[in-house]
Amino acid sequence: MFGHVPEALVATHGDYPELFGALLAPHGVELEVFAVDEGEGPASLDDCDGWIGSPSRSSVIGDEPWLPDALDLVGSVVEAERPYVGICFGHQLLAQAAGGRVARAPAGWGVGAHRYEVVAPRPWMDPPPDGGAFTLVASHEDQVVELPPGATLLAGNDHCPNAMFELGSRAFGLQPHPEFTAAISNELVGARRDLIGLERADAALASLAGPLDRDLVFSWITCFFRS
Repeated sequence: MFGHVPEALVATHGDYPELFGALLAPHGVELEVFAVDEGEGPASLDDCDGWIGSPSRSSVIGDEPWLPDALDLVGSVVEAERPYVGICFGHQLLAQAAGGRVARAPAGWGVGAHRYEVVAPRPWMDPPPDGGAFTLVASHEDQVVELPPGATLLAGNDHCPNAMFELGSRAFGLQPHPEFTAAISNELVGARRDLIGLERADAALASLAGPLDRDLVFSWITCFFRS
């Protein structure tokens, strides 16, 4: 784990282990948590069968003292060809560790519900997305602007062209948040209106009325780990 849900939301919605655990448990996946942002790492890569790099309010291009350890851990997981799925910050960390580049999103904050077009379907995308695209909550100021060498683009949109990519056959990153509900996004956007900008915040809030493909994407994550 590389960070936490804002404290004001934890009491109502839970932190990342609870959010991910609730959606993975029906698929028979159990979580073991390592708080890398608090200096807690695994003793061995054999401690888990697969790895999920969580979101974080920190920036991959920031100066947090634990960032080098996080980059080393992800780099080691990829080098050992252990299954890895990076979400938001974890997605950006995968790109940075493998030689890609993360920067502020040229179009500004990505917030609210976004639709992502799949450009390279994979067998573990089972079931496939309806209409060749999926919708999830976005909540990011940084994003991957250059894919790592050898990476394959899987999905994106105009705001975030590199929203999902695969590195080899055992690692992929996803910029949006499959663990976030519309209610979580609504509270986050409401608390950050001045930071995001009022017009963009209002558009994000309006986008949350439609369905999200959270269960679909978590089924993909499970299939990926088991493939």
